[in-house]
Amino acid sequence: MPSVSDAFRSRLNDTFTNGATERPAWIDELEQGSDAGFFGPGSATWAVHGGNHTVLAGVRALLVQALHPGALAGVADHSRYREDPFGRLAGTIRWIYTVSHGDTQQATHASQWVRKLHERVVGEYVDGHGVTKPYAANDPDLARWVHLAFTDAFLRSAQLWGEPIPGGADAYVREWAIAGRLMGVEDAPESDAELREQMNGYLDRGELKADARTHDVVRFIKDPPVARLLRPGYRALFDGAVASLDPRHRSMLGLRTPAVGPVELPVRRVAGVVLDGIGAVLGTTPGTERAALVRIARLDEAARQDATG
Repeated sequence: MPSVSDAFRSRLNDTFTNGATERPAWIDELEQGSDAGFFGPGSATWAVHGGNHTVLAGVRALLVQALHPGALAGVADHSRYREDPFGRLAGTIRWIYTVSHGDTQQATHASQWVRKLHERVVGEYVDGHGVTKPYAANDPDLARWVHLAFTDAFLRSAQLWGEPIPGGADAYVREWAIAGRLMGVEDAPESDAELREQMNGYLDRGELKADARTHDVVRFIKDPPVARLLRPGYRALFDGAVASLDPRHRSMLGLRTPAVGPVELPVRRVAGVVLDGIGAVLGTTPGTERAALVRIARLDEAARQDATG
């Protein structure tokens, strides 16, 4: 008889790999390459992207990204997120961890591949001021918003549920700006203060809004088609993500931190317990990080042999 832990592991793996029965080949390919990558062991990026809080961070990023009507239009008009949500998730995970743990060529090629897919994501949207505008997924301004929402979500989640970040928040924002530039972001922030300033700018300029389409997406994020066994844990993570939001974003999205009367429930603590449980089942080190360490060890050994003749 399979144990409960085995059942959880199976459902979690199905969710994150879109039902793959073996370790995806792209992870094995990260063991190859000619350099350590843009980041490496001891970097802020490896620390922030190495914890299980990234599961919650992804939920938070999607919620915030949905506040930009141009970014939301691209998803609603061109994405099959309802029909194939886990396929989209698997593709996003592949990009994040290839950039984080691949060598520089792999990271660059993965970003070029995503940008190529984005070339056909074009259309029109109504902005926060009621003006109809064209959009393109590769437009630097839309790419910047997606980058900001991602960076902020992963940083805040790491600060709340992760281990200390080497170099602090500024180090992570500065490092992950490389990923932004790979995706065409021309002025990616390089400090936590710049990150906050740029995110606040979208609010101050009235470029964000929440309409019926936004709330429809939020309802889907709140209740996606995850396996029944995972639903209580996912809801705890969703509540934790909501509690971690900037109060202004939370209000625009029509979300509230769960409470009994005036007393807020300890959703952050509960989310932390769920994240610990995920770590106990899946482990605390991403397979992509282990693959990168194999590559780096091989390169170090080759360098030592060259040095000794």
